[in-house]
Amino acid sequence: MTRTDDDTPRLDAPLAEVEHHLMAAYVAGAGHSLDALRARTDPAARALLAEASQYASGRLSEIEARSHYVHELHGTE
Repeated sequence: MTRTDDDTPRLDAPLAEVEHHLMAAYVAGAGHSLDALRARTDPAARALLAEASQYASGRLSEIEARSHYVHELHGTE
């Protein structure tokens, strides 16, 4: 969700910061900056951003699956 007015704080997805870091690490491994890639409009930049997004999505799925597993082990879910 985004901010609707100046008095309401912005609500992000719970793992948005982790996703950002995963994507930044992925594109850094390819020798690029995430912010610089987002500013570009060429197909190569868009393709690398799509790859980074897919990578982050897969890693976030892993993180969530492990979290559920740990909660099941400890009987908290």
